[in-house]
Amino acid sequence: MAYAYDDQNIFAKILRGEIPNNTVKETDHTLAFKDIHPQAPDHVLVIPKGSYVTADDFALSASDAEIIDFWRVFGEICTKLGVSPDNGNGYRIISNAGEDGVQEVPHFHMHILAGRPLGRMLQPA
Repeated sequence: MAYAYDDQNIFAKILRGEIPNNTVKETDHTLAFKDIHPQAPDHVLVIPKGSYVTADDFALSASDAEIIDFWRVFGEICTKLGVSPDNGNGYRIISNAGEDGVQEVPHFHMHILAGRPLGRMLQPA
């Protein structure tokens, strides 16, 4: 699948160290950091270090090592925040893709939101 990756997007600049971030966890393949405009008491972004535009691009193009690492970091962040349903009140994950998904940054990223009731995600049409 061909996706056009813009290496001037804000997350690419963060990965290159051109823009600072509040790192929560970093590995060889993944970076997790606090959102600068949090929408919940806990709001962490998890991004792969590779040039992937959307979740499906990442799923189809990333190496097994990148995919495993990304999801392990996700799990570790949920544990660190204490939001997993077995020891907290839960969380929401969001990843927007494309125009209809209202994707603002063309670099695959996942939001982890927690720390308060978040309400329904979508209202009936």
